[in-house]
Amino acid sequence: QAELFREALTNRFKMRDLGDLQWFLGIQVMRDWENQQIWLSQESYIEEIARRFQLADLNGSPATPISSKPVPNDDLADYATIHLYQRKVGSLNYAAVITRPEISKSCSELASFLNNPSKAHMAEANRCVQYLYGTRKLGILFDGKRTYDREFEVFTDASFADDSNTRRSSQGWLMILYGGPVAWNASKQATVTTSSTEAELLGLSFAAKEVIATMRLFAGLRFHLDENLIIWCDNKQTIRLVAQELQRLRTALRHVDVHQCWVRQEVQRGTFAVEYIETSKMAADGMTKILNRAKFQTFVKQLGLVRIPEAPVLT
Repeated sequence: QAELFREALTNRFKMRDLGDLQWFLGIQVMRDWENQQIWLSQESYIEEIARRFQLADLNGSPATPISSKPVPNDDLADYATIHLYQRKVGSLNYAAVITRPEISKSCSELASFLNNPSKAHMAEANRCVQYLYGTRKLGILFDGKRTYDREFEVFTDASFADDSNTRRSSQGWLMILYGGPVAWNASKQATVTTSSTEAELLGLSFAAKEVIATMRLFAGLRFHLDENLIIWCDNKQTIRLVAQELQRLRTALRHVDVHQCWVRQEVQRGTFAVEYIETSKMAADGMTKILNRAKFQTFVKQLGLVRIPEAPVLT
């Protein structure tokens, strides 16, 4: 049937059959058909940006992509500095959204200073490039033979009022399919909340809408999961508010109340369930916080990132 489909396409559209997919927009795709494994890597892209910014010559690479949470610049940066900084952060962001989710939080923090970066911000951007270069052989693995507790897992987290300038909270979510991350987000919430529970509710609502859109995509691809959908959250109060009928958050923020009612409605409909997971096992924790070395290494393992094979596997 694959041959018939290919023939029908080539008869209708002007195209060439280039064989199995190996490269797409700077993403290397490697397969091991016998062991049902697929790797996604941006090793070549990372090497290119490291050379472009003259950061490829390293005696050793940083253990984490960012050392600490950046603070605003008190001075005014010149145009050349701003342009160079924006180029670096933009280059980093492409890796962050494609195959390197562990630098998403770092890129989100660095992007907050695109219009007025300081020397410290530039140093952190350089550090992130150097981290990527030192770990350029990390990639995403989808393993068809490995057994998993759940086929599809969704994690959501928030960090309350962690932006000292605006007091907006950070939020993040992560979707893992068969052990590999397929979608993720690390961003600032659009509004200021007045409690950690409100921040968690907004983050949960945002993640839930993305999950519903993803499930619709799966349905369009005729891919169906043999399990109920669960969103993992590490805030028990938030779970009680959306899972119990009589629980209600007392808030002066109308939009937070609306989000709470919507999430509870979808939970009652059976669209998804919201369940508790310990913070130490929360895979989205690194999407909302700057982690130390030990916690960051755990975060990378939770994401399912692995060292890619030395040579393309085409068996």
